[in-house]
Amino acid sequence: MKNLLAIAIATVMMIGSGLAAAGSYSKQKVVYHVNYDNAKRQSGAMRNIQNHINAVGAENLDLRIVMHGKGVSLLMKANSDANFESKVVSLKSQNVAFKVCKNTLRGKKIDYKSDLFDVDESDIVPSGVAELAHLQDNGFSYIRP
Repeated sequence: MKNLLAIAIATVMMIGSGLAAAGSYSKQKVVYHVNYDNAKRQSGAMRNIQNHINAVGAENLDLRIVMHGKGVSLLMKANSDANFESKVVSLKSQNVAFKVCKNTLRGKKIDYKSDLFDVDESDIVPSGVAELAHLQDNGFSYIRP
């Protein structure tokens, strides 16, 4: 019986210490800025975002990725050099919002319905840079990996 009690106490302490480590960050609002067409860099950004979620916890994050200019390539279906679809699906399942600049879509003649992966009208913002400024005005921390 003593061994069972000791195991139970040790288990609770291990779980508790893990929760304490995960709970060491307060809730965060963060915007990641992607405006480059470089598969290595975009892959690194996705890894940074996942690491951020792992450290803080998806439930403690309001995390958005704003893409404009060349950064929209992150979601291009035709981008065979860097297939990010599974990473996008995974991040979206952890409540990460992907926001795409309408000016870029118009200027580059990109049809979000046929050219981009998993983008709907609610994901499109009028201007990527205006969205970045708006989010920062509303307490979002800015990160450009």
